[in-house]
Amino acid sequence: MVVSGSSDRSEIVFFDIETTVPTRPGQGFGILEFGSILVCPRKLVELESYSTLLRPTDLSLISNLSVRSNGISKDAVLSSPTFAQIADRVYDILHGRIWAGHNILRFDCARIREAFAEINRPPPEPKGTIDSLALLTQRFGRRAGDMKMATLATYFGLGQQTHRSLDDVRMNLEVLKYCATVLFLESSLPDIFTENSWVSPNAITRSRSNGKVSPDGMVRSMYTSSSSVKIENLQTSFSNQSRDGNHPILSLMTPNTADKVPDRAESNIAGPDPFDLGIMIDEVERESLRLDETNEEESGSESESSTAAESEAPTGYAAFLKPVEVSTPSIRVSLAPFYRGTQRIQILHKDITLQLRCNHLKVRFGINRKFVDFAGRPRLNFVVDATPDLCEVLDACDKLAQRLSLDSGSSSDWRPVLTRKAGFSNSPTMRLQIPTVAAGNVARWVTEIYEKESSTTPQRLVFEELDTLLTPGTFVDVYLSLDPYDYQQNAGIRLVAKKLIVHTN
Repeated sequence: MVVSGSSDRSEIVFFDIETTVPTRPGQGFGILEFGSILVCPRKLVELESYSTLLRPTDLSLISNLSVRSNGISKDAVLSSPTFAQIADRVYDILHGRIWAGHNILRFDCARIREAFAEINRPPPEPKGTIDSLALLTQRFGRRAGDMKMATLATYFGLGQQTHRSLDDVRMNLEVLKYCATVLFLESSLPDIFTENSWVSPNAITRSRSNGKVSPDGMVRSMYTSSSSVKIENLQTSFSNQSRDGNHPILSLMTPNTADKVPDRAESNIAGPDPFDLGIMIDEVERESLRLDETNEEESGSESESSTAAESEAPTGYAAFLKPVEVSTPSIRVSLAPFYRGTQRIQILHKDITLQLRCNHLKVRFGINRKFVDFAGRPRLNFVVDATPDLCEVLDACDKLAQRLSLDSGSSSDWRPVLTRKAGFSNSPTMRLQIPTVAAGNVARWVTEIYEKESSTTPQRLVFEELDTLLTPGTFVDVYLSLDPYDYQQNAGIRLVAKKLIVHTN
């Protein structure tokens, strides 16, 4: 069917491509099929559709492995047009509209850009993007398994995925409808769904807890490093996700702030991480700041009695423990309410959130600016050597948090908080994050950063160039929080620097 352009181009275009499968290093992809549907964002009904098989310029790219993947053989495409012959149609379908699809940011968008580059034409640009893989992983969670389209379709009883473009985009739309309905019902009746049938957003249907999940699907285990298990009813509340004036589908859109679609070929340079949930992280950081301010007020009286050596720290840091002050048998982990009805792992020490104060850590690698968020702000981090007593604490936290992650049904790959390289077993390292948050049009550090020369009082830094400050061999004192995360099939503990004192003597 011919897709005609729309004057306001307000439709959402769901699209999918089928490609050859590379069989050797350096071999590219050949597009074998393009399929798309235009969807009304108000009614979620299909308006128009277009699909066609495509003949790659090099037919040898269609290997047996490629045929097994999608069933498209050389004979099937011999009489089909090349991409260059339908490029105008594809451009008209995509340009200036909201793009939607499953894993499109990592795959389909990159292949589209490559195809236009091969014929020396500028690629179409989206008004915004909705990648259902990233979206559903965060909002719906892994209760359906590995979040592949075939798995999601099976979960909702939508039939088998055919791996043909037009069928796949229609299935994608149906999966989104089903997921949105479930989330709407859960937010409408939070008490019922939360108490009786809540499933962790990062959980798979069949838990790996070996009997430690109750019949109603709710995880009830709380772990301690002394191997004792305290039975708790884990409850969460779903926040109201509605936004005045925001359409429920358009509110899921990722704006095209970078004016380009991320390409895997550019992954070795700084650029927006296509799976960086920047907007959500900003909201979480603001909430974290609000909680920190509350904690500072509550712990202010304790700070007044701190020692002279600790008096350099602002009030609110008295609750941060030195590693030697931590009793590993007193460490435990549990699930706690988090962002918009989700839950996250929290790490406790004697029933208080564990936060650490580490002195004289040596910088191994300086500031890394490889990744930026959706607004172009750098995600700053650097690497330090971990002391033996700190390693003992972090290893205990890592073990407990990973166990709870598995037993709550997460299928994510766990990334150890400490890095141990072969041949360097006595020198484990850890990566410290310096988060930034938007304040109007300006980004600012969340971390309090000070510079200390010899015995002088630390001086607060505001816009200092960190690259020249945090160089290898520099020593730092760090007040850090342990923030477990689980998104985009990766999980672990993020070490966030709340306060940093850089020694520059």
